[in-house]
This record gives sequence, structure tokens and C-alpha cells, in this order.
Amino acid sequence: MKARAKKHASQGPAEAPAVRAAPAPRKKILLVDDHPMMRAGLAQLINRQPDLEVCGEAGDPAAASRELARIQPDLVLSDISMPGRSGLEFIKDLLAQNPSMLILVVSMHDEVVYAERALRAGARGYVMKEAGGENLLAAIRQVLSGQVYLSPKMSAKILDDLSARRPRGSASPIERLSDREFEIFQLVGLGKSTKDIAVQLHLSPKTVDVHRGHIKEKLQMPDSTALVRYAIRWVETQT
Repeated sequence: MKARAKKHASQGPAEAPAVRAAPAPRKKILLVDDHPMMRAGLAQLINRQPDLEVCGEAGDPAAASRELARIQPDLVLSDISMPGRSGLEFIKDLLAQNPSMLILVVSMHDEVVYAERALRAGARGYVMKEAGGENLLAAIRQVLSGQVYLSPKMSAKILDDLSARRPRGSASPIERLSDREFEIFQLVGLGKSTKDIAVQLHLSPKTVDVHRGHIKEKLQMPDSTALVRYAIRWVETQT
């Protein structure tokens, strides 16, 4: 009897059942792209992830602003070519209202032309749509972790530029344009008149003409006709 009691006492108190930690909340992502099928594909990819979810969608900057007022995403995943406000200006506007917002650009346009401009505007990364789902998810998580994401090719280009290894004069003439000039150059390539551009960008026609003059000088175009032809050809290579 005593032996049985002693054995029972040596077992000690019963262990409490293990308590599982609650899973971390999924990071919320706002999709901004003017193609519904692209948004649907991105949403399907992202929502399959245990740590990510799409909390809203928008087809243009105006709709994105309304969604941002309604929700508080951890990350904005945005195209750079949309109707209305340009993608670069949208990034600047968004960060002016919310300086801590994380923005990752996903675009079909060549990263060599657009990535540096997107980063200067305030985006935290740039991914080309052709990069594939795994690379996109890696980029999303990298930006959410507080880092900047660029493809190895683009990272190497920027490092080469910083180390002055690229031969003088080897940059594309398009890279010499300011963001505003670049925006107007694109619209010229889309067949927009000075008046059309002025209305779309909320500028005066005179201001647009001044920018067009600077563009002609930087691209060494002899006249406006040559500029229009060059801009149209360039836009066609980007679509």
C-alpha cells in the first residue's frame, strides 16, 4: 500500500496540454491593374498562399484611391500603365498620402526602361509579368520584409551604372528624359495631340509644348514629325 502511494507521488503533477500558437495574420494586398483577367489570375495565385491574401482590387488609380480609403493593405501590387493617371504619378500620389505604403510594380514593360523610374518614384520593387508566379511571390515577400526587389539582371545593371563601368553614351536616349517628359513622350507615341495631353495630364498646352521641345532636344529629333514617328515606333515595341 505504502509502495503504491510512493510510486503515485513520484509521478508528479499531470502535464498541461500543449497550446498551439495562433497562426500569424495573412498580409493584405491591394491589386491595381486595368485588365480583369490579370487581376483574377494574380488573386488566384496570391490567395492560395497561407501568408497572403487579396483584400481589394482596382482597375485604375481613381478606383485604387477609393479602395485605399476603405481598406488598409500591407502592400499595393500595381501595374504601371493604366487609364487616367500614369503609373509613376500614381505611385508618387499614393506615397504623398501614405509615406509608409509598400508598392510593388508588376508590369509587361521592359524593366531596363521602367524599373529605375519606378524606384525613384517610390516603389519598393519591380517585377515583369513574364517572370512567373514563383518570382512574383518571392518579390512580394521580399518587399513585405522591408527589402527592395529587382531581378538579378536589373540589379547588375544598376550596380554597373553606380560603378561607372558602362561606357559613356551607351544609355538609351529615353533614359535621359525626366519622368514628366517620359510620360508625354509615351502619349505622343499613342497618337495624342498636345491638347489631348494637356487635358489628360492637367497641364496647359503651352507647358506640354515646352516639354515636347525638351524631348526633341534630348532625343536629337530634327522636328515634331520625326519625334512623333520615333515615339510611335518606340511605343509599338513596348506592347
